[in-house]
Amino acid sequence: MTTPFPFTAVVGQDDLRLALLLNAVSPAVGGVLVRGEKGTAKSTAVRALSALLPEVAVVPGCRFSCDPAAPDPGCPDGPHEGGGGAARPARMVELPVGASEDRLVGALDIERALAEGVKAFEPGLLADAHRGILYVDEVNLLHDHLVDLLLDAAAMGASYVEREGVSVRHAARFLLVGTMNPEEGELRPQLLDRFGLTVEVAASREPDQRVEVVRRRLAYDDDPAAFAARWADEEAAVRARIVAARELLPSVRLGDGALRQIAATCAAFEVDGMRADIVMARTATALAAWAGRTDVLAEDVRQAALLALPHRRRRNPFDAPGLDEDKLDETLEESGGDDGPDTDPDGPGGGGGRPPAEGPEGPRGGGDAGAPAEAGEAGEAGEAERPAGAGSGERSPVGAAEPFRTKVLSVPGIGEGAAGRRSRARTEHGRTTGARRPGGALTKLHLAATVRAAAPHQRARGRSGPGLVVRRDDLRQATREGRESNLVLFVVDASGSMAARQRMSAVKGAVVSLLLDAYQRRDKVGLVTFRGSAADVALPPTSSVDAAAARLESLPTGGRTPLAAGLLKAHDVLRVERLRDPARRPLVVVVTDGRATGGVEPVALASRAARLFAAEGVASVVVDCESGPVRLGLAGRLAGELGGGAVTLDELRADSIAGLVRDVQGTSRRAA
Repeated sequence: MTTPFPFTAVVGQDDLRLALLLNAVSPAVGGVLVRGEKGTAKSTAVRALSALLPEVAVVPGCRFSCDPAAPDPGCPDGPHEGGGGAARPARMVELPVGASEDRLVGALDIERALAEGVKAFEPGLLADAHRGILYVDEVNLLHDHLVDLLLDAAAMGASYVEREGVSVRHAARFLLVGTMNPEEGELRPQLLDRFGLTVEVAASREPDQRVEVVRRRLAYDDDPAAFAARWADEEAAVRARIVAARELLPSVRLGDGALRQIAATCAAFEVDGMRADIVMARTATALAAWAGRTDVLAEDVRQAALLALPHRRRRNPFDAPGLDEDKLDETLEESGGDDGPDTDPDGPGGGGGRPPAEGPEGPRGGGDAGAPAEAGEAGEAGEAERPAGAGSGERSPVGAAEPFRTKVLSVPGIGEGAAGRRSRARTEHGRTTGARRPGGALTKLHLAATVRAAAPHQRARGRSGPGLVVRRDDLRQATREGRESNLVLFVVDASGSMAARQRMSAVKGAVVSLLLDAYQRRDKVGLVTFRGSAADVALPPTSSVDAAAARLESLPTGGRTPLAAGLLKAHDVLRVERLRDPARRPLVVVVTDGRATGGVEPVALASRAARLFAAEGVASVVVDCESGPVRLGLAGRLAGELGGGAVTLDELRADSIAGLVRDVQGTSRRAA
């Protein structure tokens, strides 16, 4: 068995370690969501926590880890008789991103259930994680229906498996920990709210701390057992402190003053619902127990707010979570708390917000590097005077106009891509549209079709009782229709002809509006820009629309209009993505005035590039950004060559979007 990296040897990340420890003390806090860039010890810290949890007593032979002192009366392996139990370490169960629903909640043997009327149930990961830790790495990439099942079980403390009238229930109480890199996409706000605490982690920029990270990691890789032995005393001390805090927790008093501070803080930050108040109360109580106190102080309320509120007060999907600490301190002071934040955490009564004491090897930290800067290109003659400090022919970025609500752009036909909320698709979840023979393992039984297939053979199979004799060949898989997510690839003209500040602001506002729609529909997005003499992939296809919005906001303009280069670059992006994810269908949104300049025969080259999309039946739309009293209609001509529709920039709002959708769908049907 692999020796885990010691929890107390993790360098830095004080908030992360504290949040995990508070959940170990009081699982009712509701779990932890850890957000941060790659390489910041998120997974290492979570995996190390399991070694600190006290052993659990279980009923021997029970697959659902029932407590012998209070066995679950509805346990599928029960009823359990009284008697002694067996102690085993607390488990940490990992849920893979690509897991199926049956792997998560368990599966019934449908054939035995129909033929014999027995509940032959194979437990899933939720049963394995009962009374332990359930860890989901990259939880933001988990399919929505799995996240729903996961969080429902975490909230109710039980898992329910329903298959065509056969029901199984078992206890599922666990410490839920999810990690995610925001660059890969966000969780839905209602799912964010179901995690008790959230922690933002980042790599240290201090050279000494980064050196310590590397030193400890190399020492662990060379000899994991010897490295763990060096930290055994610190691990034992933290383990004992967790046990002591659990025993003290029922005695901690949450007074009316602390409750008023909690209520005032949640009201001041305008969080939705009452879950934040409850989580803050449980967190503050756990902080007091962790510090060895029986009274909740103002410092506990403050620390609880910093952990429980940042992810609950978000309003715009592109806004990063955070909390104004000055406003927090002011609210706590106004709500009547005499005890302000503890300025001496080592003093009497302190320690509620401190992670474990430092070990034998000095300071802690972390380490990753920042992002590279971007440079612009030279522009074309005839532009208006550029702002001071901009590059030759280049204008500084302008902000996006106020975004607006869009109606649905959908790809025509029926796809088979990843679950989402945009275009029609054959999916595992949705309305039932028919039945078929299962190609592999049966996942969704179509009961009526199965009965119809088995009924004619009952006499030949010697049926003599009330039970239906069902064979494997009789089983029918339900076919269902739902919605899929798509790849929305934006191809944005950033040339000098688009550089008028008011026009570019409106263009960015329109694209941001479509990005918001893509966020809500769980799409992947990509961004190709063209200006000067070439096109660039400003953002490869990703689930992080936040990153796309940030790149768009900082986009400079200027130079000629290499339209053909932009289209060819977009075609290359789609070709590569088709190899990586062939089931995900694309929608190309070209934002341009249609002018092609620079190089030899720029208009003819752009026309030939556009016909590549039409030949492959790629759904597309051109957002016509041409303005002024004289209009050449070049964007409309480009849309025709792409095989898609066109809409002017002024028509992007409100009812005109409906026409845009009709154009995309109608043209794509003709292309098909």
